[in-house]
This record gives sequence, C-alpha cells and structure tokens, in this order.
Amino acid sequence: MSTKKIILNSKPILLHKATIDPDFNKKSILVENPWEYVELWIKRHGNSDALFYWQQANGFYEATKQLPKTSSPLPAYYCFLNATKALLEIKGVKYQDKHGVTGYSVNNISSLSNEIIKFQSNGVLSELSRLLVESVNGDEFTFKNLIFNLGYLHRAYNLTYSSDPEIFYPIHNPHFVRLNGQTEAYFTAEIISNYYQNQKTINKLPARLERDLGNQEKWIIRSKKRIRWQSGSENKSANLNRLKTYHKIIRKDIHFIYGSTDLWYFKRTGFSNSIEKSPLSISFALMHRLSELSRYDPIRLKKHFDCQHNWLLSEFINLAPTQFIYGIACEITGQEFKIPGIRK
Repeated sequence: MSTKKIILNSKPILLHKATIDPDFNKKSILVENPWEYVELWIKRHGNSDALFYWQQANGFYEATKQLPKTSSPLPAYYCFLNATKALLEIKGVKYQDKHGVTGYSVNNISSLSNEIIKFQSNGVLSELSRLLVESVNGDEFTFKNLIFNLGYLHRAYNLTYSSDPEIFYPIHNPHFVRLNGQTEAYFTAEIISNYYQNQKTINKLPARLERDLGNQEKWIIRSKKRIRWQSGSENKSANLNRLKTYHKIIRKDIHFIYGSTDLWYFKRTGFSNSIEKSPLSISFALMHRLSELSRYDPIRLKKHFDCQHNWLLSEFINLAPTQFIYGIACEITGQEFKIPGIRK
C-alpha cells in the first residue's frame, strides 16, 4: 500500500535529535557550537540555577583544551556533570547531588575489560537515564563493553578490536509516513550504501524494525509499531503528543553522529554485548571512569595509553565533549542543532 510523508509546517517530519521532548515545530539552529545559543535560551526561560550550571560546564569544556589526555578527563567529566544538571534543572527533575555512577579496576593488567563501571540508582546520571527512558537498576559493565556501544567511536573501536562485530549500520532520510487514505503512521528510512544493501544487514535489524517488502527496488526499513495520525488542524496537538511518545521508542534503535552533515545509524541489538542505553548516558559513564583514574590513579591511566587501545581512548577524549554537549543542547531546548556549512 502506498504512503506519503507526514507534513508539518510545509515540511516533512524527520527523525529528531532530541529524545526527551523534541519540538517538531521549530526550525534547526545552525551554530558552530551551541554554548552561547543555549545560554541565551536559558536566560529567556529564567532559570538561574540551570544558567549557572551551563556556564560552569562551558568553563570546564574550555579547560579540557589546555590539558594532556591524562589530565583532561577530569574537567571534561565536570563539563558533562554540570551540563546534565542544567538539563535536569530545566526539566524540573529533582536529583540527589551524587554522580549516579562509580567504577573500579580489577587486576593490574591495563585492559579496558578490567575497568568496571556501575550505574547507580540515584544521582545525576540516574535521573538522566530516567528522562531517556532507560533502565536504572545498578547494572555493571566493562569500559570495553560500553565504548563498543558508542556510535561515534565505533569505527575506531572496530579498528582497535577487529575481531568484534559491527553493530552500527548507516541509514538515510529517517522520517515518518502514513498510509494513503488511512490514519496509520510509522517510521521509515533507507539503507543506501551498496555495501550494506543485503539480507545480512536486514538480519541485523533490531526487533522493533523490519524491511519494507512493498518496495523491492530499494532497501527500505520501517518500524513494526504504528501510531495514529489524523488529518485536520484540530488533531495537531494530539498527533504530536503521540508522535513524541513513539519517537522515544524509535530513538532507542536509531542513533546519530554530529558533523558537517547528519549521520544516522540503526544499532544492532539482541545479543550479549548489546547495551540499550543512549550515547549520552554511555559517554557520561565512560568519562566519569576516566576522571576517577585521572584523579586517583593517574599511573594506571597512563598505562592505558601505552596499550593497543591508546588511539581509541584518545579518540574518545577528543570527540566525546563535542558530541555530548551537542546532544545535551538538543535535550535542553528541544531543538535541533546543526553545524553550518555543507547542506544537501
């Protein structure tokens, strides 16, 4: 059965970078970095505590640029912590003034599998996870397992640990459609790379997604779950509320990487090393563990940079602050942030 794109304000509704409360009515914000825009946005909304935490986060962010990799995780983590507090203040979420995550090492061998990270039930990260509709039950993971589940580090991870499988697959044009003449609507996207246009990739789809067999000429994927989308301006508010709830489910399987162009991926799930947590939660937890090592056991941290995974750690320390802050900026404002320049 034929479909057509769902249109809002004369534009198709695309997948949104914000997960908690995306504003599908607003235009994208084009900025080199989101610090100043979000600061002005918070001022307009009159939240002095959130403003303070955001400004603190910015200060720590700038400090990371002046320090070596064995020292920069400490201010980088406090950047993450304060940016997350700003988000929680904006959302009116009460939180215990604890990190919500802790870590420890096992044996003396410098391996990412020997760095253990425990998600706690209370604290800043715990409330962020709840906002993102993630489980908060005291799970423990290795550093290696968590960074394996981080999309913007996955290429570096695969080059470091070549025997581990690929779990992020590129997609194009993620958007929402509805069946012609009906009120059923759903998410859809296209696999456009020739390398991934095969049944092997389809077999890796998470359980909530499937191939759309109605179009055999293209490799279209779609969500199995449907929502109701009714015509008429009087139904706009109810439609958007249903879409926001539905969108949170879709975003568990679809991830993005910030860059000069939007890069979207579906994430393979349903196997032992798969962790259903957002890049924000994972990045927060990983940077916290590195900050603990930087502060309490810098010699052990230094040894990690003498191992095969040194480039992977360097890439995380270099990329994570930008990726994290762009993500938090989207969640604070509900708006999309894009880097100005190349636009198709």
